[in-house]
Amino acid sequence: MKIALVHDGLFTRGGAERVLLNFQKAFPEAPIFTTVYHKNNTYPEFKDSKIITSWLQFIAVNELLYKLLFFPLGILAAKSLDLREYDVVLCSTTHCGKYIKTKESTLVINYCYTPFRLAWNPSSYNLSKNILVKTFLNQILKILRSIDYKYAQRANYYIAMTEETSLRIKSCYEHKNHIEVINPSIDTKQFVKSKNLKNYFLVVSRLEEYKKVNIVIEAFNELNLPLVIIGSGTQEKQLKKISKSNIKFYKNISDNELKKFYSEARALIFPQYEDYGLTVLESYASGRPAICFDGGGSKYTGIPFNKKNMHKATMLTFKTQDCIDLKDAITRFDDNNFNSNNIINHAKGFDDSVFIKKIINFVNNKYLEHNVR
Repeated sequence: MKIALVHDGLFTRGGAERVLLNFQKAFPEAPIFTTVYHKNNTYPEFKDSKIITSWLQFIAVNELLYKLLFFPLGILAAKSLDLREYDVVLCSTTHCGKYIKTKESTLVINYCYTPFRLAWNPSSYNLSKNILVKTFLNQILKILRSIDYKYAQRANYYIAMTEETSLRIKSCYEHKNHIEVINPSIDTKQFVKSKNLKNYFLVVSRLEEYKKVNIVIEAFNELNLPLVIIGSGTQEKQLKKISKSNIKFYKNISDNELKKFYSEARALIFPQYEDYGLTVLESYASGRPAICFDGGGSKYTGIPFNKKNMHKATMLTFKTQDCIDLKDAITRFDDNNFNSNNIINHAKGFDDSVFIKKIINFVNNKYLEHNVR
């Protein structure tokens, strides 16, 4: 079985890139095909990988340029990647990974994080409100959606992160085969439980509008409790400006420093709607609970607190993404309702070893079935 890995664009340190690292652990001989690779902006483990890039590598020299040039250059660049010599192609993809060249007999498996959001859920972006511009953009998005749908049909199988993303794939791409759900994972052994808990709550996030860090700041401004925010992004200056002295910001910290913050926090605050959310699992692996918005991926990785599951719970949830509901959850939070050892044991079910084993079994089984057909 000659297998290749595909990733949309390798230029950041995110959950999708961690999935790709686990693909590589599962199939260490497989090369990685991607439109661009910015080695200094992603995980250093990729430096020892065999990575084949497209001609877009020489044009899209940063993430912003890549996003601006995606339509149509990103699509054209992905189409130029030739994988016709491979028997199996395992894609880590949201958008352009599905455009690569394969032979008709190739088994194509797409690990899809969500259908391409710009095409299928443009309302999640701050697009122009100008009527003329909006009309033009809607026409472009209609074309983009048509192209995305067409090439999505090339995959023999899809793997989804959660049941919710599985339903989205079915709805957008009308995929006929069963969609396997294999949850993304973390290396739980890298995280440690601390004996010395501090009094602060923690946010680990990119500082972007949709991450809703602003409502956390509003709540902690009013509660006057210690809050540590780790991350950077386009909203950084604005968020710092509205924060009181009880809120501290950190960025570009080491992995060991991050793990220490996780392990000593009272709880992680997770206010955003995410398709998954690995930071919540990292908090669990450190023995610390989370206060999560009741929506998205965190629903599939945690156990909400209630009186019936005392000490089995991993998180406290709040229903509405606003300061009032979040503040209420923080006020209700009681450290004594959570057991650190039970939280750590829960996290082990989402360990990298579990994910890698499931991916190997899925690919091998589907390859055998494919050859029989």
